[in-house]
Amino acid sequence: MTPVLKSKILHVCDTKIAQKGTSVGISFYAFFKNKNDNPELLMEAATWWIKTQQLDHFEKAVKIKKLVEHL
Repeated sequence: MTPVLKSKILHVCDTKIAQKGTSVGISFYAFFKNKNDNPELLMEAATWWIKTQQLDHFEKAVKIKKLVEHL
């Protein structure tokens, strides 16, 4: 995982947890705007989420943060 994606994921998870609490769920789309302005990064996130980690569409933000922190 690139440092850019790792940083983005951690930032989004921290923000969502702070706003909605530890039970908030997210998908990998949460790391991107509705506009596909960085397809390479989107594909990296999708590959990590779906193929590497085999995660469900929605997962708890705290779980994702923990996974990414240990990379």
